Amino acid sequence: MTGWARLGLGIAGIVFACAGPALAQAKDTLTLGMVLEPPGLDPTAGAAAAIREVVYANVFEGLTRIDGEGHVVPGLAASWTMSPDGKTYRFALRPHVTFHDGTQFDCAIVKFSFDRARAPDSTNAQKEIFEPIAAIDCPEPETAVITLKRPDADFLYGLGWGDAVMVAPQTAAQNQTTPIGTGPFRFTRWVKGDRVELARYAGYWGQAARLSAVTFKFIADPAAAAAALLAGDIDAFGNFPAPEILPQLRADSRFAVVIGATEGKTLLALNNARKPFDDIRVRRALAYAIDRRALVTATMSGAARIIGSHYTPNDPGFIDLAATYPYDPARAKALLAEAGIAPGTRFTLALPPPPYARRGGEVIAAMLQEVGLNVDLVPMEWATWLDQVFKRSDFDMTIIAHTEPRDLAIYARDHYYFNYHNAAFQSLFARYRETTDPAAGIDLLRQMQRQLATDEPNVFLYVLPKIGVWNAHLHGLWSNDPIPANDVTGVYWGN
Repeated sequence: MTGWARLGLGIAGIVFACAGPALAQAKDTLTLGMVLEPPGLDPTAGAAAAIREVVYANVFEGLTRIDGEGHVVPGLAASWTMSPDGKTYRFALRPHVTFHDGTQFDCAIVKFSFDRARAPDSTNAQKEIFEPIAAIDCPEPETAVITLKRPDADFLYGLGWGDAVMVAPQTAAQNQTTPIGTGPFRFTRWVKGDRVELARYAGYWGQAARLSAVTFKFIADPAAAAAALLAGDIDAFGNFPAPEILPQLRADSRFAVVIGATEGKTLLALNNARKPFDDIRVRRALAYAIDRRALVTATMSGAARIIGSHYTPNDPGFIDLAATYPYDPARAKALLAEAGIAPGTRFTLALPPPPYARRGGEVIAAMLQEVGLNVDLVPMEWATWLDQVFKRSDFDMTIIAHTEPRDLAIYARDHYYFNYHNAAFQSLFARYRETTDPAAGIDLLRQMQRQLATDEPNVFLYVLPKIGVWNAHLHGLWSNDPIPANDVTGVYWGN
């Protein structure tokens, strides 16, 4: 085992002895563990995946929704039709839907929600979903007609994201702390630093939830998370943070261990607007300097797929570009020298709280030191990272998993935190958004992946696996994460 592979494995011996009493079988409540506490609870006003992991589908719903297999299915819109030119969508809204405070859902809510999301002062993290909208009309309360400026191949898919859920005018402003949606669970309490509690909503329009209450428990430390699971204090972890003990858990009949796929494209993100990361030779040198296979072994116990662009095997048109920058320290040194980067040059690496980032930072710093670069690790709390790195682009490098699905759009934005600008890529993306030919769309998706691999605006590392661990008597949790979510609407206890 290399020195890199030993990093981050210290908890395995700690938790093996923590097995607790048999987990309860006959119950209708759920305590689900999460690593990160969300900074707020309004998915239309923040980028953190942890927001959606609590409220998506459970508390808030959109016109469409993304199911556990990544398919677009009806949500608050029971059905829809599209005009032949791909520019007009007519949604048939479900009747008799109310928000948790009794507010009636209708087309006026749709118009308010989308107008709010696309307003100039909107804080929605995915405003490009709504940019194509030219008009929203309400010919009757249970019909919404949305006209686009141009065809948009991803429009219905985008409406299924957490950023596009329905919110009511009277309560939208308070959703950050006391969310009120139309879902099968209503918010009851948020104990900051510890948990969020939901309860079954008796007035839900659809099939009632089988769980009476759900608690999302926040445990950032992997050792503490493992101990809580083994002791029976936690019923499930949708994304378990301690892969080192999976052999122990697989051997324990109390647990189901399910390894699935996510959209979590894990990057060494680089500030392309800050020297020397504006130099493609430096970005490529960093890519050659990182042994991604060793990184995956050290941080994810090998349970992750290496990628070479900002796309995952789950997505249409995926091409495997993982071999674009093979591990080659000599080539990395040569490119750094060519770019005028002297040995001993020092950079900072901002590390948000997730274990993949903290552990990965140690491994990557060691690898970059081998090619002559010194890296100062800067651990950050989530709120600090969101403000300093994501909002203000004040960073050199950071490690982060982008969990939004099919999100190549972020590389076409005028501004995004890593500051990539390429007219060729923007042209490819604009053509993709407007195409109505599926084959042409796939070809454009592949061209965009290759363009990113060529430019290497970020070092593309691997796709986060979904490491699900839960009580063997628990059913209905997602095996895969096509979007950031802990959808518990169909979860139940059984044999």
